[in-house]
Amino acid sequence: MKSHQSAITTQKIVVQVLLVAFSILFLFPFAWLLLTALKPIKETMSMPIKWIPSKFLWSNFKDAAIYGHESLGYYPFLVYAMNTIVLCALIVCGTVASNAVVAYSFARLRWPGRDLAFGVTIATMMVPFPVLMVPTFALFRHLEWIGTYRPLWVPAWFGSAFSIFLLRQFFRTIPFELTEAAKIDGASEWRIFRTIVLPLSKASLAVVALFAFMGAWNDFLGPLIYLLDQKTFTLSLGLQFYQSQNGGTSWNLLMAASAMVIAPVIILFFFTQRLFIQGIAITGLKG
Repeated sequence: MKSHQSAITTQKIVVQVLLVAFSILFLFPFAWLLLTALKPIKETMSMPIKWIPSKFLWSNFKDAAIYGHESLGYYPFLVYAMNTIVLCALIVCGTVASNAVVAYSFARLRWPGRDLAFGVTIATMMVPFPVLMVPTFALFRHLEWIGTYRPLWVPAWFGSAFSIFLLRQFFRTIPFELTEAAKIDGASEWRIFRTIVLPLSKASLAVVALFAFMGAWNDFLGPLIYLLDQKTFTLSLGLQFYQSQNGGTSWNLLMAASAMVIAPVIILFFFTQRLFIQGIAITGLKG
């Protein structure tokens, strides 16, 4: 008995040591980014590599936020941040609203061809974006949407296969007896969806919203294709502004701007990780 407990204890210690080691490994690039963001410009490319700055320049973050103000007449980073926040809000709202409705139809309603339609929807996940990029661009050009945010947020209001699958899996775990009792009391499908299903699905809806937010916040290819005016750029695309300016790249300011870009995502995940893990776990309870 004691040997068995000792083996379990040893196994736990080994697992914890491996987790700590891998955590340090994955945190190393982020630590390097922060250290570079605090260096003077001359130490960012020095050889041999100078790991710790001789002087921690916290002012680099302020300089990165106002970088280019003199030549452009406005603060690019703040403009990019506002553009990104507005775009993320539209995408998150559209993703949650549209996918919840479609997933409810697949999970709780019975109609001819439902399973076939769901299979086709899931099959669209296997189509890579580069295959759709040219025809989608041609469509938006025909609609005269190029140079606006509409190609980036309007598709979010028409559902996505992954989010539909995620919500459908959770909706199927809600007892059908609960909704049947509501129908007997005279509740419509819309009222059941709005007052029963959605309040019970906060965790899964939060997961979908978080995925949508991270995807929109970090999206680079979409803004690169559809946005033309620099004043409409998002943060991920606007980081290019810090490169090759005035004959060279201000690496310390670029790293400071990058740190400010990824900070909201890290903070958001830190405060929502329990809800995120709960939402991921409960969606797989029923096939």
